Amino acid sequence: MDLHTITAVRRPGSRSELALGPGTTVLAGGTWLFSEPQLDLHTLVDLGGLGWPPLEVTGSGLTIAATCTLRRLAAFRGPGEWSALPLLHQCCAALAGSFKIWHEATVGGNICLGLPAGPMIALTVALDGVAVVWPAGGGERRMAVAELVTGVRRTALGPGDVLRAVEIPASALRARTAYQRIALSPLGRSAALVIGRRGEDDRFSMTVTAATERPYQLCFPTVPTAQELTSALAGISRWCADVHGARDWREHVTGLLAEKIRGALS
Repeated sequence: MDLHTITAVRRPGSRSELALGPGTTVLAGGTWLFSEPQLDLHTLVDLGGLGWPPLEVTGSGLTIAATCTLRRLAAFRGPGEWSALPLLHQCCAALAGSFKIWHEATVGGNICLGLPAGPMIALTVALDGVAVVWPAGGGERRMAVAELVTGVRRTALGPGDVLRAVEIPASALRARTAYQRIALSPLGRSAALVIGRRGEDDRFSMTVTAATERPYQLCFPTVPTAQELTSALAGISRWCADVHGARDWREHVTGLLAEKIRGALS
């Protein structure tokens, strides 16, 4: 779609040149940005010129740049002891989009959009991802992705803040994972996406997205019983209801998917 209100496109080469203000937004992949009119915008700031490495294996884990495309993420092959790596491709495949979207859509864009069905939200929350944020006033702050996304199309980013990267700890990447997803149609938007993780220390977590307005991560010292898991799920209050699924149906199928995962990781 042509964005007829846009009068300027800037491509900064350094952080000091970002200069974000009213009527200005960052451009990464642009797959959502160009999908509908943006009547309140007049300037796009293309992050591509900053040259962030898409993926970096570090001593503490994996750093995923906000500008990393889904295609690059899905194709990543890391250390053999990182048992959770298949989850990267599974979550990329959960996006309701063509291969063209895979080549352009970015991890950071998917997270910052804050849609319940955002699979990069599910992935990074399930793997204890930490968001590296560049505040508008300078410096850097870190926060769990589980706390960054606060609701439907809502995040903890302030005006002018930029998501720089997401850091995934090696301990989470070495864990066993299980993935379940459901939608109203085979190629439809996710109505519920549930990911379980069992670590080397036997700690267990269950991440619920798509069915809820924000991501939920339920944590246990070990694999919970069916009743313990059911009780924890009952504590979720912000279930979604839209054309992709009714509230009670989403809550019900989330319970079914979560029990499948619990059994798989027991």
